[in-house]
Amino acid sequence: MANKSYYYAQLEAVAQEMRADPEMVYYYEYQKPTTIGPTGEVFDLVGEFGDLRTSGRGWPIDESWIAGVAIGAAAAGSKAIARLPSMAQIFAIEFVYNQAGKLRSMTGGQASMPFVLWVDGAGRRRGSAGQHTDVGAECLFANLPGIKVVAPSNAYDAKGLLISAIRDPDPVVYIDYPEVKSGRQPDVPDEAYEIPLGEAVVRQRGSQVTLVAWSPATVDAARAVAELAKAGISVEFIDPRSLKPLDTDTIVASARKTRRLLVVEHGHYTAGFGAHVVAEVAQLVPGVRTRRLAFPDVPGPGAAGMMTWLRPDTPKIVDAAIQLVRS
Repeated sequence: MANKSYYYAQLEAVAQEMRADPEMVYYYEYQKPTTIGPTGEVFDLVGEFGDLRTSGRGWPIDESWIAGVAIGAAAAGSKAIARLPSMAQIFAIEFVYNQAGKLRSMTGGQASMPFVLWVDGAGRRRGSAGQHTDVGAECLFANLPGIKVVAPSNAYDAKGLLISAIRDPDPVVYIDYPEVKSGRQPDVPDEAYEIPLGEAVVRQRGSQVTLVAWSPATVDAARAVAELAKAGISVEFIDPRSLKPLDTDTIVASARKTRRLLVVEHGHYTAGFGAHVVAEVAQLVPGVRTRRLAFPDVPGPGAAGMMTWLRPDTPKIVDAAIQLVRS
């Protein structure tokens, strides 16, 4: 157990699984397969596993080919990761939709698909704008049959969820957002460990309102919980971690207790994954009061002030929670 950077914890997970399975491959576009360890050592996947099992020091920018070759390897029986940047994830959709997600069903369970699509998500940050600020693709992938979706919020979850995704016989989309990578991270075990897919975590217990937020939204949500405590409002804060399968039981149990549900996401409002969370709870908790916060249906702006104005930040979460409790 040690305090490790978010990225180190992820590469450690990849390396441990590649050591355990000599046929596993890890392909990427331009992500560096090296990082600095907690004691200053250089962690180098290419140096350890070579060019055949990795993309070496860099492949041409061809996202369709990277996703296709990784899915082909998985279809042949090898565990495989394809890692793509957020603006290029759409190139993997055809392979994921028509091939990866349906192979087990079309073969009557005779074939598995141990494939991970690792998406380096964008963020609602200033200066990027347009194609480099899109968030919320989790709802796009969750709608595809046969696909599982996870979104870690800290280094501990990042490693455990990645190992679970690699070991899963079904294709898993692992969405990796930048907002959660900085700041103090929890200690991460040195050994390999799994966080079961479909298991939420209650970040804080409370009694007056249930707050559900995942990955990038957890940063502002955690700050809002602290602000609401100062105002005398008790919040139960739940991080799903896994969106498909979704731990509906944990969320519903909390909503039955608090009778109020606030769901916060950085994805777009229309048809965002938060709508699914609200729908699941509304069906099972009659009379529950609900509220959703999400990014408006517009491309992300480049100006910092505009981005802050649009995204569901701490003040907006605090205000929504107070309105729920007082209504």
